[in-house]
Amino acid sequence: MNHQTMEALGYYQILNEISQFARTNRGKETISLLRPSQNKKKIEHSLQEIKEAMNILSISGSVPIHSLDDIGHYVTQAKKGIALKVDQLTRIVSFLDHCQKLKQFMKDKEYAGPNVSIYAASIGNLSTIENEISRCLRNGQVDDYASSDLIYLRRQLANHYEKLKEKAQSLVKSGRISPYLQDTTVSERNGRYVLAVKKEYRKKIEGTVLDTSASGATLFMEPIQLSAIQEEIELVKLAEESEVERILYELTQLFIEHEQEIIIAVETMHHYDVLFAKAKYSQTIRAEIPIINEEFLIHLKEARHPMLGSNAVPLTIPFGDKERALVITGPNTGGKTVTLKTVGLLTLMAQAGLPIPAKKESEIAIFQHIFVDIGDGQSIEQNLSTFSSRLVNIIDILQTTNDASLVLIDELGSGTDPREGMALAIVILEQLYDKGATLFATTHYSEMKKFADEKEGFLNGSMEFDLNTLQPTYRLLLGKSGQSQAFDIAAKLGMHPTLIERAHEKAYQQFKDFHQNVDDEKLQTPNYQKQIIVNKYARTNLKKKPQEQALHSKVTLYNQGDNVILLATSETGIVYKGPNDHGDYIVQVKGEKRTINYKRIELKIAAKELYPPDYDFDIIFKSKEYRKTKKDMNRKYVEGISLEEEN
Repeated sequence: MNHQTMEALGYYQILNEISQFARTNRGKETISLLRPSQNKKKIEHSLQEIKEAMNILSISGSVPIHSLDDIGHYVTQAKKGIALKVDQLTRIVSFLDHCQKLKQFMKDKEYAGPNVSIYAASIGNLSTIENEISRCLRNGQVDDYASSDLIYLRRQLANHYEKLKEKAQSLVKSGRISPYLQDTTVSERNGRYVLAVKKEYRKKIEGTVLDTSASGATLFMEPIQLSAIQEEIELVKLAEESEVERILYELTQLFIEHEQEIIIAVETMHHYDVLFAKAKYSQTIRAEIPIINEEFLIHLKEARHPMLGSNAVPLTIPFGDKERALVITGPNTGGKTVTLKTVGLLTLMAQAGLPIPAKKESEIAIFQHIFVDIGDGQSIEQNLSTFSSRLVNIIDILQTTNDASLVLIDELGSGTDPREGMALAIVILEQLYDKGATLFATTHYSEMKKFADEKEGFLNGSMEFDLNTLQPTYRLLLGKSGQSQAFDIAAKLGMHPTLIERAHEKAYQQFKDFHQNVDDEKLQTPNYQKQIIVNKYARTNLKKKPQEQALHSKVTLYNQGDNVILLATSETGIVYKGPNDHGDYIVQVKGEKRTINYKRIELKIAAKELYPPDYDFDIIFKSKEYRKTKKDMNRKYVEGISLEEEN
């Protein structure tokens, strides 16, 4: 599966949607790297796991998944001999707690997910390390009771601080020092007790200045009487910090001793995070588990494009039993491209082991390649036109396609001359089919509809259009080519049926009656009458029989000398006579007069643009002998000579 295919079909968007349900960064990354597989067993195993996960979620949607993003880093840090910090150990305790909760959660869900629940059993009993870390930590720090030495040192510290405070208070109250103080409050500077001394009495008190006020009028001094106690406190604090560090190292060592169990727990949690993200997304889009086959059968039942949500119109395609190529026709914005993308995207999802938004018992085939040509694919860098850039892609598809390929092509042959584009489209489809590919193609070319009807292995399909609302229904109809919606819409909106019939004849070289749906009274209304130019032929029709009037009202009128193109051969001819009651004209082509129906010719240059009003057309249409005889007879009577009309 190439990047261009997955990008064009929106596969990466689906992965992004799924990743939003993952709780860990690692889970999101794993989902973003999910790619389609050709391994049937692997695909079916993934689908079965997701099915069980969906069953579990239907019972309880709250799965105890914990963040994993730091645990691996902690293992690496511990193996380097770097002690874990209190906040890191706290997160480890939370992770271990979730591991135990996950084990218990899955134990209760064995009936809903027998295979999925087994993974939780691989998480070992980590209660020893969890309990020990929890015992040693409290309120974001190492607890006093983490060790007997630590509780002793912290009691010593508490006693020293009490002694220091009492000594400071006694100094404040003493008559020897109090006269020199700015106020009687004992404060702290850098963890040491100080007194607020007036600047001018600096030398009256023996001690160290640790700070000054903003104005400089007050000095914050540590009296020498407090220094000795402060030093004792510092020594005990060093001992306490050393003991805390020793405890953290011991807890780190305990953590790393369970490295293997921790890694297994992390991997199990990670697998569950990814699995339940897929399951939650599948529930969101109301997905079901498809049947996977290797016979290139695509039987979708009420499938929906996952990105369209409730706006998606269900798509049903039983395809691949007899035919391998589907040619879809229909109006613009009628859903042809969405149909291609739905088939392609759901195939990618299924091969990636993901449920698809379709009814149960839908089938998806495994393909080696999925090729897509949708959109103009214009390349500014290579300065290619829309047609050229798409043709480059088609050529690449032709080179790589094999009998295990799914090829999706939108508006094949568009962007160039219609005749040449149509011919190329048919040849390309034939070649891809002969190489064994499974094909889905959309087109506007009527010739391709006929080709698909006649070619064995091909099936016509069309997007339904509601003429009452003049809106597409977005429903795919198999075995039926799209009708001329442009003509039907024109009739619905009130275009004169005569004009539509002429347009239909030009497009399909055959007559179709559009008068039958419009009564005569309605045709006489101004809206219809203003659309038709009443010409001399229309006036002469009044003298004809009703059936002749009906024919001549549809015949395209040409004048003698009109230069016309023969549609069947693209030859150029000159109108000599006509039309007769059957709508036939006599047209001279390269000196030869042929009888050709008006449906088979088209005006190139009108006679009035080529010849003067009094031009003698006998010069073009009559032989030299005929013109000489006619000239002689016009001058005088010639006995024994008659003039027979040349046709």
